[in-house]
Amino acid sequence: MSDRPLATGHTSTVLARLELWRRQLTVPQFTILTGLLVIACGTLLLASPLCSLDSVGLWQALFTVTSAITVTGLTIIDVGRDLTFVGQLVLAGLILTGGLGLMAITTFLQGFVQGRSGLRQRLDKGRALDEFGVGGIGPTFHSILISGAWVMGLGSAVLFLIGFRDIPEPGPRLWAALFHCISAYNNAGFGLWNTSLETYRDNLVVNGVIAVMIVSGGIGWRVSQDLWRNRRKLNSFRRLSLHTRLVLRSTVALIVVGTFGLLFTENFGVGDTAIEQLAPARQLLIALFQSITTRTAGFNTIPLSLQTLSEAGLLLMITLMFIGASPGGTGGGIKTTTFAVLMAATRSTLEGRDHVHVRRRHVADTTVLRAVGVALASALFVLAMTLLLGLGITAEPRAGQPGFTFLEKLFTCVSAFATVGLDVGVTAQLNRWGQLVLMVGMFTGRLGVILLLSAIYGRRSVPRVRFPSEEVYL
Repeated sequence: MSDRPLATGHTSTVLARLELWRRQLTVPQFTILTGLLVIACGTLLLASPLCSLDSVGLWQALFTVTSAITVTGLTIIDVGRDLTFVGQLVLAGLILTGGLGLMAITTFLQGFVQGRSGLRQRLDKGRALDEFGVGGIGPTFHSILISGAWVMGLGSAVLFLIGFRDIPEPGPRLWAALFHCISAYNNAGFGLWNTSLETYRDNLVVNGVIAVMIVSGGIGWRVSQDLWRNRRKLNSFRRLSLHTRLVLRSTVALIVVGTFGLLFTENFGVGDTAIEQLAPARQLLIALFQSITTRTAGFNTIPLSLQTLSEAGLLLMITLMFIGASPGGTGGGIKTTTFAVLMAATRSTLEGRDHVHVRRRHVADTTVLRAVGVALASALFVLAMTLLLGLGITAEPRAGQPGFTFLEKLFTCVSAFATVGLDVGVTAQLNRWGQLVLMVGMFTGRLGVILLLSAIYGRRSVPRVRFPSEEVYL
């Protein structure tokens, strides 16, 4: 009898501490915990007999679900063969969850969990979600869902009616159209065929629809909203916000540079490449599609390996993957605006100016510092991943070959961190330690290095003391 009050008091103390811990969680910490919980639940579901065949165990399911939630597309299974239709539905749902905003969903849920919605919390949420705004996540997330549904629906209709006409049965054709539009709009790169879209490399409709899906999802909701708001005044480019203009200019420039860069490297590189012997029109179509998908999505219309692409071409693709999509979009990378700000800062330095200007607009010093921090932290993280893959315990050499080259390992690590999903034949041949490195890289790349560091360090007060300045020579 005397022990019962003590036990009750101990339980109450534990619950009180858990409640205090829950309320003290920052948005980044809550985001990471929720993401891990979604991955764990998705893994158990995808590994069940309802969703997959016996060839898919817990490890294969874990890697696939992590890749889906982070909208990467790297896989160690054959989606069309190893997953049942229910499993493919679950995979599509996981792609939507990660693509339309893992951080948006977790922050939206946090309002109910923590029961606090003051101005400071909303501002914190805004920063964690690419600055969704003080007004709250609800209206913004609703508009993202509606616009995404319209774009994916229209794309699926075109693929069903025209693009995938080689699939005779209407049911499989409709599902193929819907699945690939979901994957493309969310920049995931998952396909129902183990050759990705190589069968449709000459199909203008399939290439066009998938490319439009990728770009639409990659430019971000803020740009789409700005374009829609000024749809009657698009003849005046200056009416758009600086962010929108930067994203559009950077996106177009990277697509053009990537297209002609791939044409150059694959025609003048060392050795025979996959597109070198093709007609010029087919080369242009392949290079254009690969330039678009390399930065964000992970589809491919030609086989990717050291035997089919030049080393210069692979290095160019690594650069495009590292830059990635735009803020608020469904892709990864350091983001196009980060790259644009870094280029503007470089130009300002070369011109001897003390401030960074872009299109007659001043860029705040804090924005420049953030761009430098994101780029440097991301580069260091990718180098650490590549270093780990260079260790003997993380990779199993292919039969009859000495192992992976440095370029193959770097390509795979950048593809995972930038949540692209392109593979040169490395992922499936890594052992579990190596695949674990890729999973950590995918999760970190989707959330962002800055968000991860914020979760680790927690809340830190901004110092109000300014220290004396002193010259440092560079």
